[in-house]
Amino acid sequence: MNDCLFFGWNQSPKLIKNEPDKITKPIQFKFENENENENENEKQIKQISSGDFSTIFLFKNGKAIEYLNENDSNQNPSKIQIEENIQKVTVGNESQAILTIEGNVFAKGDDINPKNPKEFINISSLIEDTNDRIIEDIVSGDNSIYLLTSNQNAYVIGSNDNGQLGFDSETLKKTEKPILIMKNVSKIFSGNCSLSFFLLNSNQELFGCGYNSFGQLGLGESRKETKIQKLTKIQNIPKGEIIDIQCGFNHSIMLIEEEDENENSKRKLYSCGDYECNGLGKNQNTYEFTEIKSSLFENNNILDISVGSSHTLILTSNSKMIVFGSNYYGQLGTGNTKYHKVPIQIELSELRFNENISNYHISCGFYRSFLYYSPSFFNLEEDLIKLFRRKEFCDISFKTENGEIIEAHKLILKYRLNQNQNQIEKLKEIISKKSIKESNQIFEMIYSNRILNPKLYSEIKEIINFNEKIEETMKRIYLNENENEKEKDFIIERKEKQYKFPKLILIMRSELYRGMFLSVTEDKSNKVTDYSELSNKSFQILEYWIYSNQIKEEIQITQEIIDEIQIGIDYFQLNQTYPNLFDLLINKFKNQNQN
Repeated sequence: MNDCLFFGWNQSPKLIKNEPDKITKPIQFKFENENENENENEKQIKQISSGDFSTIFLFKNGKAIEYLNENDSNQNPSKIQIEENIQKVTVGNESQAILTIEGNVFAKGDDINPKNPKEFINISSLIEDTNDRIIEDIVSGDNSIYLLTSNQNAYVIGSNDNGQLGFDSETLKKTEKPILIMKNVSKIFSGNCSLSFFLLNSNQELFGCGYNSFGQLGLGESRKETKIQKLTKIQNIPKGEIIDIQCGFNHSIMLIEEEDENENSKRKLYSCGDYECNGLGKNQNTYEFTEIKSSLFENNNILDISVGSSHTLILTSNSKMIVFGSNYYGQLGTGNTKYHKVPIQIELSELRFNENISNYHISCGFYRSFLYYSPSFFNLEEDLIKLFRRKEFCDISFKTENGEIIEAHKLILKYRLNQNQNQIEKLKEIISKKSIKESNQIFEMIYSNRILNPKLYSEIKEIINFNEKIEETMKRIYLNENENEKEKDFIIERKEKQYKFPKLILIMRSELYRGMFLSVTEDKSNKVTDYSELSNKSFQILEYWIYSNQIKEEIQITQEIIDEIQIGIDYFQLNQTYPNLFDLLINKFKNQNQN
């Protein structure tokens, strides 16, 4: 079952029937017609995005449902009919967009598809540069959608009423196809009710544009123009790494990670904009990003933040939620409708918080809020496609007809092609006659085991083993008895012994491709030495689990193993897996003792 709390405005759409329009205290959310017999993947929330007239729930299985404005003819949640698996959803005022695993973006809305605003269309296919149509991330503003491509280029589509397209033009009122606004972009930030946005480039420079009547772009008191129509560099930003920026209607919240003199990291919040009835966290307007100071943050690490139209929610590592801002609809979850201009802390006894507190997430709509449990998922297809585009993890190259280079994983291809070098040469020949987009689709079919393009599939089906699921391929790579064919290249040194791992698989299975393994191997040695405390048996349990998501049937679990294997669980972040390794160990231990 899902752990999901809901509070705030319960209209447009009405998310929980037979409940008041204002829900001031968090209550458990239950989906309409929820079936206890459904597959767990169908009920496990991955993400929630809520706008003024629509709320979308994305589930672990890549499917999504949408609750529409109650004035719409369809008041019950409806499934979003997209053939591709969805990896992210984003909802603005009257527009919605979804990003698929394949890197396509489908969107709908008055400013996106005026002829049929309720129909999803593929807006990524409208990008003129055909080499720039694979999308890595999407963000919604109030009535605009921002796209970040795999080439790190930022595009925008939608309305330009307040200069939120990033073009210094009074004549450009809107665009119905994505327009390039900046190259070499690492992150895009906006908000579902925001008329402004921020871009962070590869040099960690921050730029902003759009509605600025209350100084929410952080440009300083001298720059309080209503509209900033041209991308403008934000000069006085705090030191540290920008983790996130959340934009409300009249305010912006920035999450920064700083290091002290002892190299200990600490997350801090900064804000700018209008304080009156807004989630600024202060008692005065600020026109530059300045720190939100509160004793509530002193001993708590900030895990997640979210911003609505005029309220802010923060989740901390002590299983508490810190809130401030407008509360007219009960969106702060305090049990009343009293506004709070400075941070306060509320208890969340309704949720079963545990050691996986980092798997809880906050999502704010215009005047509503959600707090939900969303564990990290090991979706091999999704991870493979993402890693396919990360050159640092690839070891074989293919050249397309236009001379573009496609990077791939020799280890995986070797097994998918039944370990036949001639088949790899045939694949190279096919790729050499294809465009960059077609080449991407070919590899995505290989890595995902799904037919994305029937025509291309017909050309490669004779050389690729599509009968074997990718999960089985990955297990074979590790579990194959021939030691020489494992090609393990990541070394863990333990008690004067070396254990080798295929770096690609370890990165995926442990979610360490997000930075951990890169940070510990900066010396390029590919060695980790933090693992010396585990016994051989515990190490083997952990090793087998990483590659197979299973515990060997014949293994005998002891209390000593349970105690020490937590070291490995913490080290490899396996407490975020699904199902939970530690729970399986405990259950197996109990069953063995009973027998």
